[in-house]
Amino acid sequence: MSSEPILRIALPGPLRLLFDYLPPHDHDLIPLPGTRLAVPFGRTKRCGVLIEIVPRSQLPAERLKRATAILDSSPLFTAADLKFLHWASHYYQHPFGDVIFHALPVRLRKPLPAKQVLPTAWRLTPKGRSIDPTTLSRAPRQAAILRSLQTHPAGQLESELFERCGNCKTVLRNLQQKTWIESLRTESPQAKRQQSSSAHELNQDQALAVKQTRRFLGQFKAVLLEGVTGSGKTEVYLHLLEQTLDTHGQVLVLVPEIGLTPQLVRRFERRLGRPVTLLHSNLSQGEREQAWLAANRGSAQILVGTRSAIFTPIPNLQLIILDEEHDISFKQQEGFRYSARDLAIVRAQRQPCPVLLGSATPSLESLHNAQQGRYLHLHLPERVGSAVPPRISLLDIRSSRLDGGLSPALLKQVRATLQRQEQVILFLNRRGYAPVITCHACGWLADCPRCDARMTLHLKSHLLWCHHCGHQHATPERCPSCESPDLRPLGQGTERLEGVLNQHFPDIPVARIDRDTTSRKGSLEKLLKAIAADDFPIILGTQMLAKGHHFPNVTLVGLIDVDQGLFGADYRAPERMAQLITQVAGRAGRADKPGHVLIQTRHPDHPLLTALVQEGYPAFARDALLERRQAQLPPYSYQVLLRAESTKSDDPTAFLEHASAAGQQITPAGALDFWGPVPAPMERRAGKFHAHLLVQSPDRATLQRWLKHWVERLSELPSAKRVRWSLDVDPQEML
Repeated sequence: MSSEPILRIALPGPLRLLFDYLPPHDHDLIPLPGTRLAVPFGRTKRCGVLIEIVPRSQLPAERLKRATAILDSSPLFTAADLKFLHWASHYYQHPFGDVIFHALPVRLRKPLPAKQVLPTAWRLTPKGRSIDPTTLSRAPRQAAILRSLQTHPAGQLESELFERCGNCKTVLRNLQQKTWIESLRTESPQAKRQQSSSAHELNQDQALAVKQTRRFLGQFKAVLLEGVTGSGKTEVYLHLLEQTLDTHGQVLVLVPEIGLTPQLVRRFERRLGRPVTLLHSNLSQGEREQAWLAANRGSAQILVGTRSAIFTPIPNLQLIILDEEHDISFKQQEGFRYSARDLAIVRAQRQPCPVLLGSATPSLESLHNAQQGRYLHLHLPERVGSAVPPRISLLDIRSSRLDGGLSPALLKQVRATLQRQEQVILFLNRRGYAPVITCHACGWLADCPRCDARMTLHLKSHLLWCHHCGHQHATPERCPSCESPDLRPLGQGTERLEGVLNQHFPDIPVARIDRDTTSRKGSLEKLLKAIAADDFPIILGTQMLAKGHHFPNVTLVGLIDVDQGLFGADYRAPERMAQLITQVAGRAGRADKPGHVLIQTRHPDHPLLTALVQEGYPAFARDALLERRQAQLPPYSYQVLLRAESTKSDDPTAFLEHASAAGQQITPAGALDFWGPVPAPMERRAGKFHAHLLVQSPDRATLQRWLKHWVERLSELPSAKRVRWSLDVDPQEML
């Protein structure tokens, strides 16, 4: 038996256990829990995180291997961080090692020492200050950098210049060679505080929201801030940020998508006079590591990130803000399937600190929690300033002749809006040129060979593209079935609609915002800046347009095709559609000009649409919660979805039948309902067959206690070896 202490270490992978190692030979000090170590694993060397130190191992001493190196001089995770991650692992029934490594940026998952470098900043030299950027018409990127640095005389972070000007390393080097700019290393991201802009005066509702939330600084409280679009929720955030930063605290701001960060970050920095640290997937590995370490060491006071940022260790966390709390992007849909919104509540409770959930269209779960008194419910019922809610109209297109999806009535409204030199948003939640391509001679349809789905035509790139699995191939010139050249696109996507708009308004620039036009780094921010400058009178896009953007000159919003979301098989489909319609409609009339929203539909009498138009989202949510209660669906019950997939069609259903039988053997009478197994809504996807088993209970604690024992049995089922299975606790989608 070894007399040395045993290091119990977490490693990433599917195994739900910790691994025992001996301390490294060349270290006198035993590392503390939360420290990373390099350890041998099979024939490879892995990075592991020390969880605990125990006096002995159940393995014989001769089988214990020795860690090869201690990678961190101090722990990256505190005891409280590890307890939070362990809670998440237990609740979502995901291996602890995987959860811990999900919390680390990619580079720190490797057996490499953490290396925090001081961020690079740039400032103008005396020679550079004498240069007039307007004289650099043939070098627009150089001019843009000089203009930006003129507004930051003490220096501007390189990462911030990249956010504004794209990847401009070559341009910076050229300017440095001209001796117009010079580099410097800042002490920390917060080292140089700029002059902040003055605060806006709060209206009565905003002031009450700030006052009520501020009361809970230093203690836990979940606050739901329900404010109509344009009601000034961000101004409430800013006032709370100012008060928190004045006490040297750190704030975590979670946003659902990367596209929301540029406008938010600029507004935060202008107002607070401090740099904002970003943490999202569009950053390079090095940038993510430095942002993570800055937050971990306490030097990043304002951390803005997407869902995975909820796991970042923040030693002096005093406030958590979730913007657009209803958004499904806060739910991870692959691998470790967690909800960042729900984990934000747990983390705030453990800190303790207040957590503010902001939305114009709160989720039904959050509204239910507010009704039950678990959340403090605050309201911002009116738009700020002179802005008024837009007028919303349903446009019956059942007898209309559409041109690329546009009705004559909508085109007339677009033309009148452009004549008033105002901007128009047209919303179509479908990218590409057309969702279907068919042979007019024989009826052939372009199906995905790997999915139960059609291939979408992308005309500009001459590709047929499956938006479910990513499969692509060139558009055929002739029908593969009958050799006819008469292939025709059916339906419309944003690419086709852009062409139709160019035909009707040939002299009017159109900005198209979807995944195809914003895939390059910085492209979305560039488009948003041009839209804000009124360079694009017509703005066309997918749901990327629905969230958080403020375009004061937009007075008309047209929703081209919302009918596709009215009849979804998922019971959450009406809620998602109501939120999307309300959010898109909220882009109209946000300044002193009245707004008008036109919703094209072939179902003008649909109760969802009529309730939204006549009474607004609160009335819809009230009716939807009543329906959920009558059907005993969440939030009045709790669910776990077991998914299975295989290349063989029968294996997923067979496994789920065995899983259901095993689960019912350990279920108290009447405590759980088992629904399924059934094929997934899209049974074949990415070359595999998918099936589901849904388990529901009226009591969360009962479901959690049962779930732990069920998971242990699932791994032992012989049929489990023939499928890939995964658990989704509190599922948000049934795909």
